[in-house]
Amino acid sequence: MLNAVEQAVAPEIGTGKVADYIPALASVDPRKFGLAVALSDGRMETLGDSDEAFSMQSISKIFTLSLALKAVGDRLWDRVGREPSGSPFNSIVQLENEQGIPRNPLINAGAIVTTDHLVEHYCADSDGAEPAVVELLTMLRRLAQDDTIQIDSAVALSEAESGSRNRALAHFMAAFGNMANPVEKTLAAYFRHCAVAVTCRQLARAALFLAHGGRDPVTGEQVVTRQRCRRILAVMMSSGHYDNSGDFAYRIGLPGKSGVGGGILAVAPGQGTIAVWSPGLNRAGTSRVGSLALGELVRQTGWSVFG
Repeated sequence: MLNAVEQAVAPEIGTGKVADYIPALASVDPRKFGLAVALSDGRMETLGDSDEAFSMQSISKIFTLSLALKAVGDRLWDRVGREPSGSPFNSIVQLENEQGIPRNPLINAGAIVTTDHLVEHYCADSDGAEPAVVELLTMLRRLAQDDTIQIDSAVALSEAESGSRNRALAHFMAAFGNMANPVEKTLAAYFRHCAVAVTCRQLARAALFLAHGGRDPVTGEQVVTRQRCRRILAVMMSSGHYDNSGDFAYRIGLPGKSGVGGGILAVAPGQGTIAVWSPGLNRAGTSRVGSLALGELVRQTGWSVFG
């Protein structure tokens, strides 16, 4: 099956446009391609550059959402919605009409509010936001069973230096009373969690709990409750790719989350998780070759949630 995936995408590798608005990502080789499938019994099948680290970017929002639901529970939904936005990931338009409440936790504004919850919960006794970042890294390393996962400091600095739009989103929400912490304190954590570097192998393994009702099938750890796992997957299906979410659901049929670093995480409930990386993006900021690879893999396996 993976050989068929590789053959299907080979002519397209290198297509798409890298995220050059973040300077540290502009120099990434667009011809990179990696894929990893983590299965319920712990087996891992891989293709290509599956052991080369890339920037998680918005894929990290799945893990911060999981942490926030565990830390503050359903109080999260008082400050962020659960509806698809139909807008680009960094749009500010809807915040004006909706009184500073972001549509969902997977657009930038919603992820900033989610991070604000984490900073409030983990950093109450700290002047900085590092305890929340450490909590995320600890979670990722434990779930991936790999202590080498790190933050790419060059990407984090680049995020902070080019983050005017995210600052605008945060200040706009603060004007509506939807930020509990100083904007720069929350954004310090947000920029750093977007800059976590992972391989396809690490990402697929770390997310395996999402394919099994919130429980890691290898270690037995209940990472989130079954009910919250279902809710995370529902938000991923409806909102994981911004204004490309409907097309992704139509073509792939799996809950997923993309990042402008070129990664995509997809979850096949009851089966396993797929992490794919190819830096060239489509117009909506989703990996072009990654989407093609997932489409072919679903065609081969029949893993679509729609049967």
